[in-house]
Amino acid sequence: MNVHFLAGAQGGSPFSSIIMIVLMLVVFYFFMIRPNMKKQKEQKKFRESLQPGDKIVTIGGIHGKILEVAESTVLVSSEGTKIRMDKSAIGQSLGSEELKTV
Repeated sequence: MNVHFLAGAQGGSPFSSIIMIVLMLVVFYFFMIRPNMKKQKEQKKFRESLQPGDKIVTIGGIHGKILEVAESTVLVSSEGTKIRMDKSAIGQSLGSEELKTV
């Protein structure tokens, strides 16, 4: 009988549990998914705006200057060497006025 009593106490409207799940999904969207999508858009805009002559820092810490920009890669000059790398490897742009971080 005690088992039946506990099951009845936990019952309730199935709509209240559905509402709680929907509320959790909404909170999850606004605190996790939406900011991540915004950050991805900013990164894409940053990488599309790269131009020859920009001074950059890669995610690996290499400082250099962009010599050439292709569709998905850039040619970077650093300490007399030239390195071709993906645009996704660029972490920051060193502007003359400020440090721009992605």
